[in-house]
Amino acid sequence: MDAKLTLSFDEAIINKAKQYAERNNISLSRMVEHLLAKVVEKPYQSLEDFPIADWVRQVAEGDAIYKTKKNKKTSLEDEFFASKK
Repeated sequence: MDAKLTLSFDEAIINKAKQYAERNNISLSRMVEHLLAKVVEKPYQSLEDFPIADWVRQVAEGDAIYKTKKNKKTSLEDEFFASKK
């Protein structure tokens, strides 16, 4: 079951993360969820212990399975043009 969470980040980081997520066809929520799952799955003593390379490799090469949504704008455009036929 999904639950909502409000987080605050530097605006530049948010913009870069959104661009990254879009390029990789994943929602920002799922990307953050994946990263948090990796952090809590092992008893890391600090963030410095967290193996950054592991999640970069998984996100880049894809052992993980991500749920993605169809682009809402495209869906509305398709619906509009279909109604004009």
